[in-house]
Amino acid sequence: MDSAIENAVHLCVDMQIIFAKGGIWETPWMERVLPTIAGIAARYPERTVFTRFITPESPEAASGQWRPYFERWKIATRQALGATQLELVPELARYAPPATIIDKTTYSAFFGSALAGFLRDRNVRTLIVSGAETDVCVLSTVLDAVNIGFRVVIVENALCSSSDAGHDALMTMYRTRFHEQIGLVKAEHLADIWRA
Repeated sequence: MDSAIENAVHLCVDMQIIFAKGGIWETPWMERVLPTIAGIAARYPERTVFTRFITPESPEAASGQWRPYFERWKIATRQALGATQLELVPELARYAPPATIIDKTTYSAFFGSALAGFLRDRNVRTLIVSGAETDVCVLSTVLDAVNIGFRVVIVENALCSSSDAGHDALMTMYRTRFHEQIGLVKAEHLADIWRA
């Protein structure tokens, strides 16, 4: 990908303590991509949005298929979690502010959150995506962004998953099935094409 990026925001999905080493939903190689994501946030703090996946207070507070999910994962509900588990990892929290934090309650960062309005108010046209997990919340967010009409650029060495097979399958799908709507870039080339 070599075309210039304009009117963009770095959208970092769910890099939270709950997914970090020792968290109940540990994503083992989050540590590997964290320095890359921190480098992007450090370079573009005012143009970074962090999302946080906020679990329900209890399984009973969840609706639809989320209720049986959180009956299985009751340990992940807010009534069971420690106070800090849903916070950003410290390596990224230091950038907010000026970075913005937007909370969400589902996989997609757009569903039922303030994200779309926040981006529209700032005339954002492109999302530069990093975060966790490649094949769950990042996937859902990216597909919603495409459907809304954003140009999506994925920083391919700034994504992580707890499933290598899922991550690899999604990267293949982005290259082969969505190459007209989704671009891929390595973090080390991002500064060449995005001057915020």
